[in-house]
Amino acid sequence: MKDVVKRFITEESGQGMTEYALILALVSIVAMVALGFMGDAIKEKFNSISSTLDGATD
Repeated sequence: MKDVVKRFITEESGQGMTEYALILALVSIVAMVALGFMGDAIKEKFNSISSTLDGATD
C-alpha cells in the first residue's frame, strides 16, 4: 500500500496534458472576451468588404 501511494504522488504522466488543457482554456476565454469587445467593429468591416465585393461584380 505504501508503494502505491508513493508511486501515485511521484507519477507525472498526466501533468503535461493538464497544463495544455489549462492553456487552451485560458486562450479560449481571452479570444471570446476580445471578440465580444470587437464584435461590432468586425461585423462592420465584413459588411464593408461584402458591399465592396458586391459592387465590383455588377
